[in-house]
Amino acid sequence: MILDEIRNWLARENISFRELHHEPTRTSEESARVRGEELRVGGKALVIKVDAGFRLFVLSADRKLDAAAIRKHSGAKKIRFATPEELQALTGLVPGSVPPFGPPILPFPLYADESVFENDRIAFNAGSLTDSIIMPIADYRRLAKPEVFQFSATSEAL
Repeated sequence: MILDEIRNWLARENISFRELHHEPTRTSEESARVRGEELRVGGKALVIKVDAGFRLFVLSADRKLDAAAIRKHSGAKKIRFATPEELQALTGLVPGSVPPFGPPILPFPLYADESVFENDRIAFNAGSLTDSIIMPIADYRRLAKPEVFQFSATSEAL
């Protein structure tokens, strides 16, 4: 179970975190409400097919994905979201439950938007729609080791 893998990894690394079990949440807004956190603290994790391979992109939950920035950064001709069926086959997860980690949790190269690091913590669904983890952003960056670049915009900018 991915929640157990994350919990064990954080414990091995002596990282303090808060875990919440809550009603199922399908949107970032619902997740922020049940966590009692601002929307921007949420880490929205999206599995995206970039040309022939899948990658994981994490951005602040109050931002929108800028597909053109990903195409430009990667030199990709085509990008698209993983379908729910692909996500299930690749990870065993459903949309909205993807945690913001590449290896050893998920088998994808990991990219984080600069917006994620504007907060002192990150909150995310941890492998289910009913379990969240909130942890310090510095620990997330050190542990997850994402490649960081800007691939988000505010809703108004798109």
